[in-house]
Amino acid sequence: MGKKILVLQNVECEGLGSLANILTSHGYDYKIVQLAKGEGTPQTLKNYAGLIILGGPMNVYQTDQFPFLLDADRLIKQAININKPLLGICLGSQLIAKALNTKVYAGEKKEIGWLPISLTNQGKTDPLFNQLPSKLTVFHWHGDTFNLPLGTIHLASSNLFQNQAFRLGKTCYALQFHLEVTSEMINTWLDEYQGELDSLKGIVNPQQIQQQTNIEAKSLAHYSHTVFSNFLTKVVNPIYNQQ
Repeated sequence: MGKKILVLQNVECEGLGSLANILTSHGYDYKIVQLAKGEGTPQTLKNYAGLIILGGPMNVYQTDQFPFLLDADRLIKQAININKPLLGICLGSQLIAKALNTKVYAGEKKEIGWLPISLTNQGKTDPLFNQLPSKLTVFHWHGDTFNLPLGTIHLASSNLFQNQAFRLGKTCYALQFHLEVTSEMINTWLDEYQGELDSLKGIVNPQQIQQQTNIEAKSLAHYSHTVFSNFLTKVVNPIYNQQ
């Protein structure tokens, strides 16, 4: 088995961001499957050290419109069943929640921009987050949320959405928020999702998001490096080295 991570990308503008350099700096190669472009997924994860599912604007239940969501669901369930390291970001976290038979649904408001999250007591001691402050500002862009799946550990919350992160066992992590985004990605999203922002005038201010990006991006890059490096060194590496 090569030291390679499988990455499922649901839409072109929501890529690995800072995660790409973190993976390579830890000696990992990665294969990105562009699901929206019709690229096929492997039948098995046996040749991969882990699975990462990125974000996207679709809803987890839109499988008729986006049939590739069924491929993501199949691989998520496979990863969980064999304790393969698994990381879901935003839509990826919602897909993990759905695969664990819990409800994913629209929140009362959309959570878009730079907003704080708070680590739970279990989050403060979690191997991925224990080097972070108990309250930190991260980037959000989602309207859906989920109930906490049975048997999982609640790691973080925000004022709008109680369930911002959870862990299942020692190998599966779901993050509703974005640590991987760069300033360039955020500017791209502000353009790409202009229609959504237009519908939220008076609620979400794109200019304010850009201004905050100049302030918060450096801290986010530090959080990103800490959390994703911990995922690789404390979750992926031990399992990979057992192979």
